[in-house]
Amino acid sequence: MQDRVATYSVLFLCMGNICRSPTAHAVFRHKMIHSGLANQVRVDSAGTHNYHPGEAPDHRTQRHAAQRGYDLSDLRARQIRDADFAGHDLVLAMDWDNLALAQDQCPPEHTHKLRRLTEFCLRFDSPVVPDPYYGGSQGFEEVLDLVEDACEGLLRHVQRQLQTHVPPMQH
Repeated sequence: MQDRVATYSVLFLCMGNICRSPTAHAVFRHKMIHSGLANQVRVDSAGTHNYHPGEAPDHRTQRHAAQRGYDLSDLRARQIRDADFAGHDLVLAMDWDNLALAQDQCPPEHTHKLRRLTEFCLRFDSPVVPDPYYGGSQGFEEVLDLVEDACEGLLRHVQRQLQTHVPPMQH
C-alpha cells in the first residue's frame, strides 16, 4: 500500500481553453512547483466550448507567458467533462459567462466548487479575467497580471486547504 498524500485539485475554465485557462494552468503549476506542492496539487484546465480540441494554446498566449517564464507548450485544449466536477476540489472560471455555463452543467452536489478565479486576487479588483483573443498584446499582458495575482491568492487558499483536506481512501 502506498503512503497516502493529501491531494488537492484545481481546474481552470474559460471558453476555448487556448488563452486564459491554459495561462492560469501554467502559472499555477509554476507556483506549485516552486512552493514544493507539485506532488500534492493537481492542476488542469478546460473550456466550456469544444472549439479547439487537442490544440496547443494560442501562439500569442504562449509568447507572452514565455516572456514571464511560463511554459504552456505541453498543454492541449479540451472541453470540460461531467467527471471534472467530481474530480476537482475547485473549478475556477475566468468570467461570468463561463461560470454560468459551468453552473448549468454541474451536478448540484458539486456547485460549491465553482468560483471565479479573480475572487482570489490580492492586488487587483477585477470581477473577471477578460478574454484577450480578439485584442492586442496589452490584453495578453492584462491576463497575465490578473492571473499571477489571483494564483498567488489561490496558492495561499490551497495551502490552508491542504492543512485540513483529507483525501479519499485508496483501495
